Amino acid sequence: MSDTPRPVSSSAGGPLAVTPGEPAGVGLDLTLGLWAARTGQTPPFFLIDDPERVRERADRLGMGVEIAILESPQEAGTTFRHALPVLPHRFHVASEPGRPDPANGPATVDAITRAVALVRDGAAAAVVTNPIQKETLYQAGFDHPGHTEYLAALSGPDVVPVMLLAAPALKVVPVTIHIPLSEVPRQLTTETILTTARITAAALARDFGIERPRLALAGLNPHAGEGGALGREDGEIIAPAVAVLQAEGIDARGPLPADTLFHEEARATYDVVLGMYHDQVLVPLKTLDFWGGVNVTLGLPFVRTSPDHGTALALAGTGTARIDSLRAAVDMADAMARRRAVQAAQ
Repeated sequence: MSDTPRPVSSSAGGPLAVTPGEPAGVGLDLTLGLWAARTGQTPPFFLIDDPERVRERADRLGMGVEIAILESPQEAGTTFRHALPVLPHRFHVASEPGRPDPANGPATVDAITRAVALVRDGAAAAVVTNPIQKETLYQAGFDHPGHTEYLAALSGPDVVPVMLLAAPALKVVPVTIHIPLSEVPRQLTTETILTTARITAAALARDFGIERPRLALAGLNPHAGEGGALGREDGEIIAPAVAVLQAEGIDARGPLPADTLFHEEARATYDVVLGMYHDQVLVPLKTLDFWGGVNVTLGLPFVRTSPDHGTALALAGTGTARIDSLRAAVDMADAMARRRAVQAAQ
């Protein structure tokens, strides 16, 4: 059993496609920083962005980064070691670090769409997305709650996306994601839990090499409902899902009290926690490893990862943003893509 994806000796089908994210955010800073700090182990990637914008940000940060303007993604493999490969992509207006402009919203979304198309066409191995500023995209007419939902829409009508947050010390999946807390009890169903758990178990086996994943399902209410005294959802919605999963041969247990799920001894007993709402599992993960977390979208026909943090507008253009999470996202995307390539060849 392996806790994190391990590189395997096979071509993953090309370099990784990195999207710019919010043009006024730290995505470009992080990408420049990651390329500048590259080693022989850094997977080749290319950035979908405006080359002039990349040069301006590099100059602002005082970074002597050579840029290679690509005609096709395949060129990134040979240019990556001596220059940052950039696949030209135009934005409507010039971006000022820290000042998002809704006019750039459509181009931001188009970059994501383009990256997915390149991966699905075999020109890139995986998609690594820098953080987006959702409020700005909403102002521009973006009608999806976030990256996860948009990527699912690009994948087809029957695709169900599952958001996994992964760090060396912990992996978590929220069953419900970007909805108000008041809506969670109304939208939480046994079938939703089953679908999420099945996708999670299959992905951990396929992409992370965990032969028989151990799933711990958190209760919704304090003390997992205290036998119904603190809420009936745990017994009526979550427990039946666990029973079905166990009958299907999936190693699942719960509902378990969330307040005792995340200490070191407890973490040794499972491979992933399925929480019933967003903050129930994201708060523990970000507390344990804020800089090492990676956002992975499970259930897609391609690999997608992202740093597990926001656009950090206040840090954009200052040279103070840390590259840790983007580095982890790139490494994880490469390892997952390589694992899938080996499986496809078998």
